[in-house]
Amino acid sequence: MPEDPSPVPGVQRPTITALDIVRSIVLVIAVGTLALWGFATWPLPWNIVLGIGAPVIVILLWALFLSPRPVLRLHPFLRAAVELLIYVGVTIAWWLMDQPIIGMAFAIVAVGAGVVSGRRRIA
Repeated sequence: MPEDPSPVPGVQRPTITALDIVRSIVLVIAVGTLALWGFATWPLPWNIVLGIGAPVIVILLWALFLSPRPVLRLHPFLRAAVELLIYVGVTIAWWLMDQPIIGMAFAIVAVGAGVVSGRRRIA
């Protein structure tokens, strides 16, 4: 039996756009890239520390400043700076793994999605 699609009074469901999906994919790729970078490029004691620590730091930064309901609300320009810091770190990680083309492709998609999202948020 299908559910009734009529809206429920007092309940607002968020609208998910294609941009939200792209930004979520960019975040997942960023976390995965930093885990790969940490585990693959460092010797044994450091690969565990960086392979777990770098993604945890990115997840904490996202939760504190960039999530839809952030713990700490920042000015939009500071929010963009935190987001760019994450993207630069991931791009540098790809370059350090000798994959500059993947790094540049990630940077273009991530920054493009961030700019479009930031412009929508400000407008």
